[in-house]
Amino acid sequence: MNQAASNEVVIRKFYTAFASKDASTMASCYHQEVVFEDPAFGKLNGVEASKMWEMLLTRSKDLAVVFSNVQTTEKQGAADWVATYTFSRTGNKVINSIHAIFEFKDGKIIKHTDSFNLSKWFVSAFGWKGLLFAYIPFLKNKFKQQAKKTLTDYIAKNQ
Repeated sequence: MNQAASNEVVIRKFYTAFASKDASTMASCYHQEVVFEDPAFGKLNGVEASKMWEMLLTRSKDLAVVFSNVQTTEKQGAADWVATYTFSRTGNKVINSIHAIFEFKDGKIIKHTDSFNLSKWFVSAFGWKGLLFAYIPFLKNKFKQQAKKTLTDYIAKNQ
């Protein structure tokens, strides 16, 4: 199997595990020095990235994940995925479309960047109040800080 095909296997394993709520298999796809980044949590390094997925999976009651358009080369990859779930703070149904870009090292994901429209996510999650988070930088930054703090607290409790 060539490297591009091996990288595709890793991406498919990652998202199949995600859809099955299997955080440990997801973590096994990551290199120990992985760097993850998305609009909500910002940049996460190493174990933070794996613990973020674990936290989201353990707190989600009805998460559904569907992935598509997996493309890979010898060093990079990409995929589209959609997460559908109920946002626990409001009870609102969220459908979030995400584009992921990957880089690989030693047969594992070394860099994972998820891109999505955070403003649209705010409105889906919070209703009309989400417009405040979407368009007032102070509130948007406060949300990001809270997301990171929630993860830090989760990691401290689940070492």
